[in-house]
Amino acid sequence: MSRIIAVIGGDARYIELIRQLELMPETTIILVGFDNLNQSFTGLKQTQFDELELNTLDSVILPITGTDSKGNIETVFSDQKIKLTPEWFGQLQKTTKVFTGITNEYLNHVTKEAGIELFPLFNRDDVAIYNSIPTAEGAIMMAIENTDYTIHSSRVLVTGFGRVGQTVANRFSAFGAKVSVSANNIRELARITEMGLTAIPIDKLHEHTNNCDIIINTVPALVVDQKVIQQLPSHAIIIDLASNPGGTDFEYATKRGIQAILAGSLPSIVAPKTAGRILADVIKQILLNEGSLS
Repeated sequence: MSRIIAVIGGDARYIELIRQLELMPETTIILVGFDNLNQSFTGLKQTQFDELELNTLDSVILPITGTDSKGNIETVFSDQKIKLTPEWFGQLQKTTKVFTGITNEYLNHVTKEAGIELFPLFNRDDVAIYNSIPTAEGAIMMAIENTDYTIHSSRVLVTGFGRVGQTVANRFSAFGAKVSVSANNIRELARITEMGLTAIPIDKLHEHTNNCDIIINTVPALVVDQKVIQQLPSHAIIIDLASNPGGTDFEYATKRGIQAILAGSLPSIVAPKTAGRILADVIKQILLNEGSLS
């Protein structure tokens, strides 16, 4: 059975994602928002947004960022203005699958009202764990580029011990850093200790930053606050991996002369090909109903 997939917008990761989806048998891919891309996709159809035949689409792949609160889409490779209205979703088949990286209230609402299944890929454990690898490597790259000392023997403090935090802590520890990890869960604190790292309750974080060289935040809430930053030595840097606006008081860091970097979407920067393949593999699993784990 043939399928039609519309890919609407997307960043550098989507170049590899599209290449991987091309390999699926009996699949037609329609690209929207790639007209400024200096690469050709042999055999693929590019069209204008308003020319999409919505009732023929089996799947729609939105950018990683999904839409804004009004349905607008950010197009990296196009100057087209694209807005996904409730009426637009209403014209899709009820069986159409809509993929996005992250979702929001608007996207959740319009797809629910249209009776269409939405797949926020970054909510999935498999995607988050796979993506944590290029994220951690990107954090290492940024630490090397923005310090004048080695990671080896540096005192690194990771805030959060979720899927990204665990990988980041492991990678920096493998480089010979003295890694501490802050968490607020007793189980997580025990696991951190079992791994040979220093466990810090998150409410005690500010008591452990006076000798810290690098803070890496993975928590999407304000945890690297004024109390935490106040104790940092002047040479320290903060690398915030949480989604915008991050979990750091950037204004206070600037006042203190502490370099603080909001480093979102590192996979798309340091390893877009790998990141694109990760997304394509999961989408193919879902479309082929092979081992899909929500």
